[in-house]
This record gives sequence, C-alpha cells and structure tokens, in this order.
Amino acid sequence: MWQGLALCALLTLAGQAISRLPGIADAGVSPLVFALLLGIVVGNLPLKRTVEGAQPGLAFATRWLLRGGIVLFGLSLTFAQVVGLGPKVLLLDALIITAVLLVGYQIGTRVLGMDRETTLLTSAGSAICGAAAVLATESTIRSKPAAASMAVATVVLFGSLAMLTYPLLYPWLGMDEGLFGVYIGATVHEVAQVVAAGDAVGPDALANAVIVKLVRVMLLVPFLLVVGQWWLRQPTQEGAEAGAQGAHKAKLVIPWFALGFIAMVGVNSVITLPAPLHSGLVLAGQIALTMAMAALGINTRMSRLKALGVKPFLLALILFVLLVVGGGMASALLMG
Repeated sequence: MWQGLALCALLTLAGQAISRLPGIADAGVSPLVFALLLGIVVGNLPLKRTVEGAQPGLAFATRWLLRGGIVLFGLSLTFAQVVGLGPKVLLLDALIITAVLLVGYQIGTRVLGMDRETTLLTSAGSAICGAAAVLATESTIRSKPAAASMAVATVVLFGSLAMLTYPLLYPWLGMDEGLFGVYIGATVHEVAQVVAAGDAVGPDALANAVIVKLVRVMLLVPFLLVVGQWWLRQPTQEGAEAGAQGAHKAKLVIPWFALGFIAMVGVNSVITLPAPLHSGLVLAGQIALTMAMAALGINTRMSRLKALGVKPFLLALILFVLLVVGGGMASALLMG
C-alpha cells in the first residue's frame, strides 16, 4: 500500500508547490487541480508495473482519504455563519442548487446523450462546490475515474472564467456591493474562486460571498443523502427485469462521511479549538483531498477522457450561463 500513498504524497507536494508559484497563486487555482493533472500524466506514462503495484494505496486514497478530507472540510464553517444572513440565503442556495441539478441532468442525458455518471458529476460540481462536490458525489455513486476527472476539468475552466467575469459584471448590474457578494457566493463554483471574485469587488462583497458559499457547501450533505437513494433506484426506471430485482435487494445507502461533515461543523460551532490544532486539522483535510485527487488522476486513462468528448464542457457551459443569468435574477429577487 505504501507505494501508492507515497506516489500520491509526492504528487500532492508537487501540486502544492505549483499552486504557490507567482502568478498562479494570485489566480486562486486549487492544489487539487494540479495534483489531478499530474496524476493523469503519471497514470498515462508507460509505467504499468509501477501503477499496478500502487493500486492498493490508490484505492485507499480514493476511498478513505477522500472521505476523511470531506469530514474535516466541515471545520471550515459554523452553524452561526449559516444563519447569519437569514433564511432567505438558505432558500436562495437551495433553489439554485436544485435548478442546476435538474436542468443539468435533463440536458445532459436527454439532449446531449451523455452517460448518467458524467452528467451527474458535472452538474454537482457546477451546482454545489466544485471539485469537492465532484469527489463527494463520486464516492457516493462509485463512478468511473474518467467521469470524475472530466467533471473536475469543467469546474476548473468555468470557475476560472467566473473569477474574471463577475468583477467585470459588477458595475453594470446595479447591485450594491453586499448583494453582489451574495450573488457571487450563490453561483461561483469553488470556494477559492468565490474568495478571488469577492475580493476583486470589495470587502462587503467578499464577506457575504464566503458565508453564502459556505451555506451552499453545507447543502452538499442533504444532496448526498438524496442522491445515494435515487442512484440506487435508477435501474428500475429503465424497465429492465434485472434492475427491478436489484432494486428489491438494494440496501439503504447512507454516505456516513457526509454526516461526519455535519458533526465537524457542530464541533466547530460549539468548541473553540486551539488555533494550531484547528489549522492542522484543516490542513490535514486539504492534504487528504489532494492525495485523493492525485489517485483519481493516476487511474484516469486518456482514451476514456477522449471517449467522453466535448459534451461535458458543453453541458458545463450551459450551466455556467444558467448560474450567471438565472442566479443573478434569483439573487436580486430574493435578497434585493
């Protein structure tokens, strides 16, 4: 197992180093992205024996380190932050997440003819919290590595585009700074991208954007609870006899790591941990997620990415437009 974990750790260190380079650090690109890209490169090199020997460690990273990282991610927010902007924020985030998921799944599967896994992962990444949502959903539905890698790629592309677009939109939309921050937090993909876009607008925008985004992150938990059961019942909708039998035998699927995430939010809400301990746990969670992303990249084959084609990016573009336009209208109507 140690070979796979050592390889993931090496790629994690490299990803962290690249993310802190001048120019790249200012862009707010997560180390997870670079770990994924480096993993894809390593996984597609002619190193079959090395990759095969690393599989036990890679499996551990994509299962246990991933789930542990999601749990520790809960230390990033408190329940006080959730209620700080009032119940309308929760309604706004829930509305946007639901709309993006429903529209994305219908367009992806019925209009673009994409497979269900790639469609769901791409929609979840756009709707909730970027790469973290993709990884958490992947862990719940046990999708192919190529589908998760492609979904993360769409998040990176359109989340980066959002960081550039939103500050340019601010002078033209007529929103005050605080409301525009709500708009950013409710519609931009990654937490780091939300921080970058909010900071470019102003301090009030940044403060509101981060809180609204963290509320959106928390809604990942009910989404995982629902999608686990819904995914389990999908075969019966295809009308296959085998699917009906599978549904009859299906057991209740509960993503326990999602409940662990909520528990960590509770701990962070009622207990003031020593600053070094809190920072260390948050860092450990980030490292665990980055190692899981590296493992995911190593198990991704370019041939499978090519087979997915441009349709995931087209779906992500449609969802990006929906977030920018529909999210802006929803933010103005509910919070204006």
